[in-house]
Amino acid sequence: MTAIQLATPGDAEAIAAFANGSFTHTFGHIYDPADLATFLADWNPPVRVRAQLADPGYAIALVRDEAAAILGYIKMGPVDFDLPAGQPTGDAVELHQLYVADAAKGTGVAVALMEWGIAWARERASILYLTVFTENDRAKAFYRRHGFYDVGRNEFRVGNHVDEDRFFRLDL
Repeated sequence: MTAIQLATPGDAEAIAAFANGSFTHTFGHIYDPADLATFLADWNPPVRVRAQLADPGYAIALVRDEAAAILGYIKMGPVDFDLPAGQPTGDAVELHQLYVADAAKGTGVAVALMEWGIAWARERASILYLTVFTENDRAKAFYRRHGFYDVGRNEFRVGNHVDEDRFFRLDL
């Protein structure tokens, strides 16, 4: 594994392609193709990734292989969803995305990115939130191993399809 590096605006296209490919590979079978295509066009297009990279409130870190292909990335930034009632928002940040290529799973890439993300969050906030698909047991177990706990339900919409996600919280 190569070192974690901060993404630059020049990485926006590769990040968007990796994100959309990872999401489709993992969850694409759940959705109507038209709903999925519309979602992906809005969710993580290169122009949005580029804008987030220019925003000091966001940070995206990457791990690449020897050929410079992305093995995984983590996107951190401000909380951009409505939290369950009673959850504090004033001093909080969000882990927006953490994706790792299948070939890199179990190699330490996800752990390294998570540790980086938690360190980034600790410099800025006292709470770190994320959402995770209810049926993604592997991800939920991973987050729990890093100290996150479930604080409520979230609806995640992909076109006309609504999934149940869970809000997870880590007190920093």
